[in-house]
Amino acid sequence: MGPEWVAIIALVALFVVGTVLPINMGALAYVAAWLVGMYALDLDEKEILAGVSGDLVLTLIGVTYLFAIARNNGTVDVIVRTAVRAVGGRVALIPWVMFAVTAVLTGIGAVSPAACAIIGPIALGFAGRHGISPLMMGMFVVHGAQAGGFSPISIYGTITNSVMEDAGLPSSEITVFLASLVVNTIMAAILFVVLGGRELMSRRVDPDDPDTLDDDLHHGGASVPARGTGTTTESRTSAVGVRRDQALTLIAFVAVALIALVFDKNIGFVAITAAVILAMLSPNEHKDAVKQIAWPTVLLVAGVSTYATILTTAGSPEFVGGWAAGLGAVAIGALILCYVGGVVSAFASSTALLPVIIPIGVPLVADGGISAGMFVAALAVSSTIVDVSPFSTNGALMLANRPDTISEPVYYKQILTYGVIVTLAGPLLVWAALVLPGW
Repeated sequence: MGPEWVAIIALVALFVVGTVLPINMGALAYVAAWLVGMYALDLDEKEILAGVSGDLVLTLIGVTYLFAIARNNGTVDVIVRTAVRAVGGRVALIPWVMFAVTAVLTGIGAVSPAACAIIGPIALGFAGRHGISPLMMGMFVVHGAQAGGFSPISIYGTITNSVMEDAGLPSSEITVFLASLVVNTIMAAILFVVLGGRELMSRRVDPDDPDTLDDDLHHGGASVPARGTGTTTESRTSAVGVRRDQALTLIAFVAVALIALVFDKNIGFVAITAAVILAMLSPNEHKDAVKQIAWPTVLLVAGVSTYATILTTAGSPEFVGGWAAGLGAVAIGALILCYVGGVVSAFASSTALLPVIIPIGVPLVADGGISAGMFVAALAVSSTIVDVSPFSTNGALMLANRPDTISEPVYYKQILTYGVIVTLAGPLLVWAALVLPGW
């Protein structure tokens, strides 16, 4: 058995174990990288560890550190409250507000599950109180997270763009971002029409009534003391206006985006610099923010990116890509990879899958004349749109935060049905929209 097969079998094994057992897939990937690297590829340990991307790890740490500060000082609450009041109490627009706010959070660096965990309870609490379909509201949050999830300064976007660069593919940051934004917006629009959104258009609520807005915010974090202070989330969200530290945090987000994109500076260094400056300005409030960095995600990405290098060294991407390209039509091979990404991600981690699935598709780009940007966009969207599944973190969060007006078995069946539909039809539709026209 050649090393390419050993690496593929180990990859399947770590995904199976990571799905069945509550073990961080990054830790499993490190074990697999060590064993396969040493005993199948005859690499030493320094060569194995050379595969981890320090740039990517720094980016994950920097952006999640900055987001933790924004969550601690109530800046996230300000964004939500402002957005809801901006629509003047129009009930039909509230799901779109939740969609947009979640997209903004992931777009500026929040990990997708973290954004869903923050906005999900708020959105579902509002849905239960005002007669909006909980399935529509919950899925709007998840699709919103994926809509913004591939911005050039986001977690998914950073991972995808780094993997493309490492694989020698041309930069397609905006293509991947817009593809995810458009596809998820279309999915939300379909849900809105099918699940009663049009009936909500004539309804209004008073956005200044505490029962309309603030209680929903409290539902997502009521009476939880802020880290480092005695202030509660309740007192923050009830306050009028924007405090100085919140204004500075909003300015920091804008500055990070501008410096990283306009001046082409490393997003990790820029984000962690902004976070440190904000922490220095309010050291007591943010002294524990470093503990809220997404360390499990850092481990996940570091381990999987290390194993992705082992896969490349073993020649597995070329082997699988060559097999897919040899099916008689490169477009069919691309469709198969879209389904592999979608089905695996419905039960496993999208963050872990992206560094693996993109290099596997490189031979199709090289040999089949498929646009690199559109193909990677199709793989990325197919691998993340299925996060509505109740077996994924985001789908499970929506299930866990269901409103009291709907029973758990009923809500589970609704999310499961929608998840199955998206998993079966999503990759095909994404492939048809993004890959097929340019082939």
